[in-house]
Amino acid sequence: MYEHTLTDGTVWLTRPTGADIDRIVECCQDPDVQRWTTIPVPYHRSDAEEFLDRVVAPGWASNAPVWAIRTAEGGRVEGMVGLHTRGPGTCEIGFWLTPDHRGRGLMSRAINLVCDFGFATDGLALDRITWRAITGNNASAAAVRRNGFHYEGLARSGGVQRGARVDEWVAARLPTDPVEPVEGWPEWYPSVSAVDGR
Repeated sequence: MYEHTLTDGTVWLTRPTGADIDRIVECCQDPDVQRWTTIPVPYHRSDAEEFLDRVVAPGWASNAPVWAIRTAEGGRVEGMVGLHTRGPGTCEIGFWLTPDHRGRGLMSRAINLVCDFGFATDGLALDRITWRAITGNNASAAAVRRNGFHYEGLARSGGVQRGARVDEWVAARLPTDPVEPVEGWPEWYPSVSAVDGR
């Protein structure tokens, strides 16, 4: 597929390139990025190079794009968001954001842009976008919940993080789901009003 830049005038999503390698390495030193993702730890320049070569490049070639999150056109990387193929008509969304930009609604904006593109008939025309996160990652859960994702369950030992099995929460959004905070998440999860600060 050809590259798509997505923006709402506040966030810009573009394909990460070799010019972003040093910044990606810097971002991936953050303890929370390491805690909640499957990136290698410690994270080196070679890991960023491999990410571009083995994830980003083939992803864009096979309708599974990965975008760098930027807060200005041509700005530096502040996070990543991508869609990863999980069967016909289905992709899984994954993302992370740097500490300085958390809690400002930027990730929600990025998720909304990616889902709009994923479901659009002139985008990927997906039937379903799934989300999985290691249990306890409430910030990730809050971001997808605000964007119309419905909680679907707990996958016991459903993921692998650096060689260890981990439990995962699972949710999904369909093209017909309204883009609004979703009720019906488990009792362990804060209410929508508590999450959104309303």
